This record gives sequence, structure tokens and C-alpha cells, in this order.
Amino acid sequence: MVEEFRLRSVAAAAYGPAALFGLSEGAVLPVVALSAIDRGASTSTAALIAALLGVGSLLANIPAGILATRFGERRSMLLAAGVMVVGVLICLVDLGDGPWSLLLYGGGVLLIGVAAAVYSLARQTYLTEIVPAHMRARALSTLGGSMRIGVFLGPFAGAGAMQVAGLPGAYYVSLAAILAAAVLVFRVPDLALDRAAASAVTTRGMLKQRWRVYATLGAGVLLLSAIRQTRQTVVPLWAAHIGLSPTTSSIIYGVAGAVDALTFYPAGKVMDRHGRRWVAVPATLVLGASFVVMPLADGAALLTVAAMVMGFGNGIGSGIVMTLGADVSPAVGRPTHIGIWNELADIGTGVGPLVLSAVTALAGLGAGVVASGVVGFAAAAVLWRFIPSPHRKAPQ
Repeated sequence: MVEEFRLRSVAAAAYGPAALFGLSEGAVLPVVALSAIDRGASTSTAALIAALLGVGSLLANIPAGILATRFGERRSMLLAAGVMVVGVLICLVDLGDGPWSLLLYGGGVLLIGVAAAVYSLARQTYLTEIVPAHMRARALSTLGGSMRIGVFLGPFAGAGAMQVAGLPGAYYVSLAAILAAAVLVFRVPDLALDRAAASAVTTRGMLKQRWRVYATLGAGVLLLSAIRQTRQTVVPLWAAHIGLSPTTSSIIYGVAGAVDALTFYPAGKVMDRHGRRWVAVPATLVLGASFVVMPLADGAALLTVAAMVMGFGNGIGSGIVMTLGADVSPAVGRPTHIGIWNELADIGTGVGPLVLSAVTALAGLGAGVVASGVVGFAAAAVLWRFIPSPHRKAPQ
């Protein structure tokens, strides 16, 4: 019976590897730009290399769906772990200053982004298949929360290792975490699915069949992903704008991250009991409001409050993109659909900071932050309109 299902029964298969994969990413993320600068990159070049993480994810989402369809979720997760290991090892190779060193390092960063996309799709598909529909939001919000906890702890583990081994220490932590994740995934059983029928589903066919859901609910997910990504930039930028030290900025960012990581499970329970709108809309409204009030913060205390509100809004929305994608996924060709869904989210991830940058260039940082908040309100409106109610089907 469905009532006998317990989330702890999939902890080793899904949540343990997710937390370890997040820790692996979290250890590397803070040092990507620093490593590029250490190899002779300018600030702008270092920022470009850091952006290759997102580029890798964008390039891999659709192929990841094809891969999972043909070879299964377990093999895809193992392949992602292998690509991640190769990417991190390449990042550890230092040829000194010069373009070839930066080119090699950029290739390693790109592979890390590719691995993240493949692993994300495979674990999302795996959980969607094995968890009963009445517990889907809790399962996927816990998955998102597990990843966030790993990403939150990763920088601290990396910082500790760097005290001993220097900058490469962060990469050693990343390698250890991803290898541990691979060991757990290796013990996960394959899903018994009809791969032949799913392999007949093409990306073009899926887009043709389900374009309405991508143009409506998918647009809301794109806007949500845009403001989520912008939140990672706006707190440090505003802290620097009002003259706070980098240390103070990091502490404020860490406090917001802690709030974010601690609020994921109740949201999943609310979504399962009352519907997705009850979390998706408040999450985007809170995120938008936190952006709009941030320009009023003229010191560390007020900025901390705004950042905590931002963390709360993002935290209660943990797993919402995955849950909505799973809700509107077809029984056959699910990985192909999720690949398209994740591509929409990643496009939003790229667009959000561009909106902040463009408005800031035209009208100043305060206006840019407020404009980003308006994106959050737009996301709330679109999600309210197009999230299917428990008694209404999504557009096909």
C-alpha cells in the first residue's frame, strides 16, 4: 500500500548521494574564480570561466535526458560521477600562467557543469518513478534540501582543507565527496522500465506534443529560476555597495544559507497536502519582497534581515521546480521531458543576473535590485495562473 512508503527507504539511493554531490560542488564553487586568477586570468576572464559551470549545464540537459532514457538513471548517475572526477582532476592540473593553462582549467569547469546536469536529471527521474504521487513534493523537496545542505557545508570543508593543502585542498574535498557518492549510487538497483518504448520519444516530438505546458508553466519556472540565481549575487553586491567588509558579507550570506537549508521539509508537506500553489506562490512573493526592500538596508543588521527573508523564501520553495516538472511529466519519455524542463530553468538562471546587470548599468544598483524583485512578482503571477489545481489537468 502507498501508505507504507517511507522516505528513509530511499535515503541511501537518493539523499545520501545528493548531499555528497552537493558537498562536492560546494567545495569547488567558491574557488573557481580564485583558481583562474591564480593561473593569470583577469577578473573578467575569471568571471567568464566561472560562468562555464552554467554553460556546461545548459549544454548537457537535453543529452542527459537521452542518456537516462537509453541507459537508465543509475548508470547516468555513475557516468556523471565519473565526468565530475575527470573535471576536478583537470582543474588540479596547473600549467602555470598563460592561455593554455586557463583553457585547460576552463575545460575542467565545463565538465563539472555537465556532470551536475546529468546527475540532477537522473536523480530527479529516479525519485519521480519510485515515490508515490501523494508524497512526491516531500520527496523532491527533501532531495533539493539534501543538495543544499551539501552545498552549504562544502565551502567550510573546502576552507578547512585549504588550511592544510592550499587552494588544491578544496578540489581534494570535492574528489572525496564525489567518490563517496559514486559508491552509494553503485549499490542502487536499476529501475524496471520499458526503455525501448521511452527511446522512441524524441526531444522534437516532446516539444511538439507538450509545447503549451512549456510556454505557460515553464515560463513561470524560468522566472522563478531567474530570481533564485540573482539572489546569490545581490547580497554580496549590496554589502559592498554600503561599505561592509568581505568577511561581514560572507557571514550574512552564510546566515541566509542556513535559513535556506533548514526550511525545505515543511514546504514539501504543505505541497503534498494542499497543492503546489500554496508554496510556489508565497515563495516567489517572499523572494520578490526581499529584493524590493533590500535597497532600504543601510547597515549589516538590516541587510541580514533582508537576506534571511530571502533565504526563507528560497528555502520554502525547495524542490518546487522538480516537483512541477514531475507533475506534468508523461509516463513514457519522462527523462526527455525533464531534460527540457531543466533547460528552461537553466535559461532562467542565466537571464536573472543579466537583468540585474542591465538595469544596474542603466539606473544604478538599487534600481537593479528592485527590478529583480519585480521578476519574482511576475513569477508568482504566472505560477498562480498555470499551476494545475489538484482537480485540474495541466495544459498538454
